[in-house]
Amino acid sequence: MSAYVVGHINPDSDSIVSAISLSYLKNQIGETCIPARQGELSPETQFILSKFGLEKPLLKTEFANENVYIVDYSDLAQAPKDIKEATILGIVDHHKLGDMTTSAPLECWIRPVGCSNTVIKEMYDFYKVAIPKDIAGAMMCAILSDTVIFKSPTCTKNDTKAVKELASIAGVADFKAVGMEMFLVKSALEGATARELTTRDFKDFMMNGKKVGVGQLEVVDLSVFDNKKEMLFADLQALKIEGERHTVMLLLTDIMVEGSQLLVVSDDPSIVEKAFGVELENAQAWLPKVLSRKKQVIPFLEKAF
Repeated sequence: MSAYVVGHINPDSDSIVSAISLSYLKNQIGETCIPARQGELSPETQFILSKFGLEKPLLKTEFANENVYIVDYSDLAQAPKDIKEATILGIVDHHKLGDMTTSAPLECWIRPVGCSNTVIKEMYDFYKVAIPKDIAGAMMCAILSDTVIFKSPTCTKNDTKAVKELASIAGVADFKAVGMEMFLVKSALEGATARELTTRDFKDFMMNGKKVGVGQLEVVDLSVFDNKKEMLFADLQALKIEGERHTVMLLLTDIMVEGSQLLVVSDDPSIVEKAFGVELENAQAWLPKVLSRKKQVIPFLEKAF
């Protein structure tokens, strides 16, 4: 029976590329796997797949009675709604251990690194499987994206080593130039609706029984949001109501200045203020040096809640 490899809802580049890279590895070692995705591709991910000539994974949101490998998350809030009716064969991730459970033993590769594709690169090395040039290039870009071209505090020596080795395989001479080209694509917001922006990289978390949604938009210049904040706030409020969320937040991250403007819609904004030691002004606050949702935002929110 075939298995699907699938990342989280509102997939980012790491989720999409992980589905592709892990599926190829599994197929090479004798397991039939199909890469899947739970949502549409972001402009950045489209850039990566186009640059290296890769097909996008199958769009699939129901997995009851299927065999599944989970990549880039282990939280039920980010999983398909019927994941409890699927057989989870394994999890490959670089985040905290979430609330997903299984009824049978499973393969787990969870490492404190900056990107799931760094873990998958280590899996290729472990199984002694050669990485195709196109997949290596996409994996390189996914790691550069997740580590913000090595600027994120989540970045480790494993990530930088993996990027250099993958760039060599892919024939990329200047991987930082490719990374900046990718972030310029990520910064282009023209034509995008408010909902497309707020959910481009959006994750839900359960915190002490309360549903909290946190989105992030990484750009090279925050001025692109100067005339968009009103529509972003309106959509954050709509997301809060539609999803019955206690709090919805959006990080507008400037990768050049290295900090994030935080937008907040919450039943109790004081919890967010407590989490980051700030006072919200017009439901906003500047968080200097904050680039990572995983390491610099979620742990502090969970403690405050």
